[in-house]
Amino acid sequence: MDRGEGDNIHPGGIAADELKSYIERIERLTGEKAELQADISEVFKEAKGNGFDLKIMRAIIKERAQDKAERQEFEVLCELYRRALGDFSETGLGEAAAVRLAKSS
Repeated sequence: MDRGEGDNIHPGGIAADELKSYIERIERLTGEKAELQADISEVFKEAKGNGFDLKIMRAIIKERAQDKAERQEFEVLCELYRRALGDFSETGLGEAAAVRLAKSS
């Protein structure tokens, strides 16, 4: 790496000005990231206040961020595993879901 004579190189070969620049950029971006996260949290709070299920919303956001082929492979593997486990209606969870469904009908 070529550096001019004016670079602030300390013993051990550390370019202090360059290092400081990287640190300051990372600190600035970290601050921006925190601001964005606060904005995202506000949107989630608003959605929750309007009756939306945040767990489902997060799952959809995660799904939409995936590559289409990756998502399709995941869905195929999930279905394969479900079939390997058999009919869910024979499990305690499946029976509870059937009872709940029957009550809501």
